[in-house]
Amino acid sequence: MTKEKTVDFGFKDIPAADKAGRVRDVFDSVAPSYDIMNDAMSMGVHRIWKDMAIAKINPQPGEIHIDVAGGTGDLARRFIRRAASVAKRRGGADAKAFIVDINAEMLLAGVDEKKDASLDLTRVCGDAQNLPFEDGFADVVTIVFGIRNVTDRDRALKDMRRVLKPGGRFFCLEFSTPPSVWLKQIYDLYSFNVIPRLGGLLANDQDSYQYLVESIRKFPKQEAFAQMLRQAGFERVGYTDYTGGVCALHWGFKT
Repeated sequence: MTKEKTVDFGFKDIPAADKAGRVRDVFDSVAPSYDIMNDAMSMGVHRIWKDMAIAKINPQPGEIHIDVAGGTGDLARRFIRRAASVAKRRGGADAKAFIVDINAEMLLAGVDEKKDASLDLTRVCGDAQNLPFEDGFADVVTIVFGIRNVTDRDRALKDMRRVLKPGGRFFCLEFSTPPSVWLKQIYDLYSFNVIPRLGGLLANDQDSYQYLVESIRKFPKQEAFAQMLRQAGFERVGYTDYTGGVCALHWGFKT
């Protein structure tokens, strides 16, 4: 008898076939308060991390950007606006961004006519493991605080590479593991004792935020994830830690 494949869901191991549905349930629950909770959990620092990531990504006029697990769209908006600022200096066409998320509730929560005004944004309900784009479609693919929720990360990384043009670049911003023992202890104390309680107070959903904290601890450490990028076919792979390793930006290129 073949043993059923299992994957992590927080600190639990569950059947691989169940993870997508379980993750969808989590984000259906947290979608209405997602941005508020991000600010509360990180004390607003997630905005700085995303700004630093955009500076590294270096959006250019006319580029096509796919933001996988893009949720409420804040990174895609940053991408288009940064490309527009470059175009003002030296000309060029508007950049385009596709926000892809498996969770329709997250996409709907991000719709904001004022924020989206004049931006070439398209929202697509799709799976990171099987992106609905042709080969060589995009200049840049990103995934921010989403890869740890994907059932088959290796498959997703290969598919994100597939949709990149030759020379295209991939960036992943994700919570990580501080190499400093004392910082890790403080981070763990805050994560397990404060974040789920904030989820209960602000989103009326302590369990979902308990899962999110646990999922961070199960995610591969920086060098292990960099090796996953290499195995998926990316070249010139690298990463940099933010806030002492609480978060890390990973990148790779398709040649």
